[in-house]
Amino acid sequence: MGFLCSLTFSIQFLLFFSSSLFTNCSTLNDSTTTHHHECHQHENNALLSFKQTFIISKSASYNPLSYPKTLSWVPATDCCSWDGIECNELTGHVIGIDLGSSQLYGFMDPNSTLFSLVHLQSLDLSDNDFNHSQIPAKIGELSQLRYLNLSHGNENTFSGEVPPQVSQLSNLLSLDLRGYTLQQLPYNLINHLQLKASTLTSLTQNSTRLEHLRLNFVTISSSLPHTLTNLTSLQMLSFRQCELYGEFPVGIFHLPNITVLNFGENQNLQGTLPASIGNLTNLALLALGDNSFHGEIPRSLFRLKNLEFLSLSNNFFEGELAHDMILKLKMLNVLDLSLNKLSLFSQNRDVNVTTLPPIQWLGLTGCNLIGEVPTWMMNLTSLYHLDLSQNKLQGEIPYFLFTFENLRVLDLGGNMLEGQIELEMLSKLKKLTILGLGGGNKLSFLEGKNTSNVTFPSQIQTLDLSSCNLVRFPNFIHHLQELTDLFISDNSIETKPSWLWNKTTLQSLDISNNLLMEEISPSICNLQSLVELDLSSNNLVGMIPSCLGRFSRFLQRLTVSGNKLIGNIPQIYVKRNVLRFIDFSSNKLYGQLPRALVNCRMLEFLDVRHNHFNDSFPFWLGSLPKLKVVSLRDNEFHGAIMCPLKYTFPHLRIMDLSQNGFSMKLTSEIIMCFKSMIISNKRQLDFKDVIHSDNAEIDIDLYSFSMSNKGVVMDYRGGQYLHQMVAVDLSCNKIYGEIPDTMGSLNGLVVLNLSNNMFTGSIPSSFGKLSNLEVLDLSLNSLSGNIPQQLTGLTFLNFFNVSFNNLSGPIPENGQLSTFDDNSFKGNKDLCGIRLLKKCEDHPKLPLQKPDDDQDSESGSFFELYWMVIVIGYGGGLVAGLALGNAFAIDVFRLLKKIF
Repeated sequence: MGFLCSLTFSIQFLLFFSSSLFTNCSTLNDSTTTHHHECHQHENNALLSFKQTFIISKSASYNPLSYPKTLSWVPATDCCSWDGIECNELTGHVIGIDLGSSQLYGFMDPNSTLFSLVHLQSLDLSDNDFNHSQIPAKIGELSQLRYLNLSHGNENTFSGEVPPQVSQLSNLLSLDLRGYTLQQLPYNLINHLQLKASTLTSLTQNSTRLEHLRLNFVTISSSLPHTLTNLTSLQMLSFRQCELYGEFPVGIFHLPNITVLNFGENQNLQGTLPASIGNLTNLALLALGDNSFHGEIPRSLFRLKNLEFLSLSNNFFEGELAHDMILKLKMLNVLDLSLNKLSLFSQNRDVNVTTLPPIQWLGLTGCNLIGEVPTWMMNLTSLYHLDLSQNKLQGEIPYFLFTFENLRVLDLGGNMLEGQIELEMLSKLKKLTILGLGGGNKLSFLEGKNTSNVTFPSQIQTLDLSSCNLVRFPNFIHHLQELTDLFISDNSIETKPSWLWNKTTLQSLDISNNLLMEEISPSICNLQSLVELDLSSNNLVGMIPSCLGRFSRFLQRLTVSGNKLIGNIPQIYVKRNVLRFIDFSSNKLYGQLPRALVNCRMLEFLDVRHNHFNDSFPFWLGSLPKLKVVSLRDNEFHGAIMCPLKYTFPHLRIMDLSQNGFSMKLTSEIIMCFKSMIISNKRQLDFKDVIHSDNAEIDIDLYSFSMSNKGVVMDYRGGQYLHQMVAVDLSCNKIYGEIPDTMGSLNGLVVLNLSNNMFTGSIPSSFGKLSNLEVLDLSLNSLSGNIPQQLTGLTFLNFFNVSFNNLSGPIPENGQLSTFDDNSFKGNKDLCGIRLLKKCEDHPKLPLQKPDDDQDSESGSFFELYWMVIVIGYGGGLVAGLALGNAFAIDVFRLLKKIF
């Protein structure tokens, strides 16, 4: 939770900070100026014609102070007197249009009369709803423009490619195309505009007078042009979440007039901070969070006396910092150094109160703070956000933290704090909305006999008590009337109170990894605002309440895995539901998958492994337009795998059908069920780290997925594993026939497991085209012929197994195949090579003794004597694990079964 708080609140403050500090770029006179000449008639007509293409809608603008300025635009009046219009005093020509937050709704005509106003110097159409119109190419005809603002807080504004004609506006001083939000988090911002790198380069070459360039949430998908460093007049440069990559041009840190640098959330943008950054004496905001910057933070940065906002979180900065350095930033309001490789000294020596900056927002998640909570923080009395999570803090929570009257967020999770928390102390934080105490602390709550006399912070919305050594629900939770998010996982709670189901404000409820031993009460369906529900890894029994598929129209994540639930999955899933993640795995459920799952049009992840489902292949899931992950492993599915024409699994990335009873010949038509795994570029594989919705965010780090059979166990947890994972596992079925060459067309595959089936014929040479492959398991089949030479080109291959087939000939000795030991090839009597005892020049040896029928029927225990058990984690490359001898194999399989 520390990371989520750190990210979302730094974003929120950044948005308000940048908006309030630099709200008006224009120096033009306002509309109240007295003009000597009336508006020209053709310009008057052009404006009226523009007005008529739109209607007024309050929902078209996000700004609560918006109003319809065009209501004053009436015929037979001087347009220079209209609200939002400015005219030149001498010529009467319209030179300024300010329709920002004017509640305009409609489609922008590419030939709009607006572009006939060739004398325009300022155009502000921000915060209106243009219904996904494209920015007209005719914008380039307004050659006198100095200020252009098309920014938006509404996702239905401009979309598509920014026309290259924008780069023709050589007089521009300010260009604002950013997305933003004025709503409370969680928010939903999607990049609708795209800007070609060539257009950006041309813009920075032609518009050399630029002072303000704001492109937040505009997809650029390129490196930054070095021509930016030639814009010596630049004051504000903002490229947040533009999908930038490559090296950050160090020359930007030499621009003498810079006051704002915002390049947050570009992930693959990298570079170092030069010592020359200390020369940017006007710098007020530096936001580089959520990128790939590295190296040490130069000491010169802490000499910037005008710096008010500093966010370097979630990078790879390293080194040691003393708090004394931070406290030299006299104007600092916001500081976020979270999630780097920093060590922040937390000496508790006295600090001169008069030298403290006015810090209001402090994020130090994962900064290797050791010892007690630093006492110098007690003088930061203006704090409203304090995040010290994921450190090594010890001792009791100091009393002074409960004296910060403005504190809204307090996150101390993931430390080693201990002791009692008196509810009376907690009640002093009257403005507290988020309290994080989970993740390893050993705390208890001194509630007293009558908690009703304690005035709780009425606005607590998020409470994290995970991993707090709790054996029961603290009673004070009952009194939190506005609670929306409750995380109480990884404790030793055996029962949940009945009042929990009356907390109808809950949006997230996580009680996973406890000791609950009861049925799921139907009263749970009172929680009609739930977005996330996690009851996994308990001892819950009985049947799943039938209402669980329809009780909340907001529900996105439903997880009840790792319990002892029985019966059928509820059949009712209402239309227009927003379920994205469903996990029923590791229970005792049976019957068929409910066909009503086709109503889950937003579904991305479905896991029902380790149950007793008896059904045919659910080809109808292929109609779900966003489905990425499906695991049916270890059930009783049977029959043929097929996908008729309209059930094509358009976005499937992971399909695990292992350990079932599928029996058919593998054909090219079946393989085309997985055609979404054919890629033209690596970007097609990316999972978004956060799944957005209208009501919440689901962090992909909550996702987990595993694939296994008798020989291989793979466990993938979190976004780092799923980010570019593409996998097919058909192992341990009764699939027969030859492997079609078309399997080699699935060039996105990272994992392919066809082991323990009845495949015959040769290994397709087309497998050599699977350039992303890291795992290939073809063992325990009846494959024959040579190992194709083409497989030596699979440079990412980390696990390879063709054991126990009928392969013959030499093992290719060059390339990646030469790195695998004999376990990968054994059980093929006619196979030879340097990796086997049988060298290719040797005479043929006697065939291996075949097991009898009884041994065949228990092939698992037979092959356990020979198999290498591998635990594989995918993230920057798969790592092969421990090779085990025969004597330990059975015990290891039992252990793995218990773990996975």
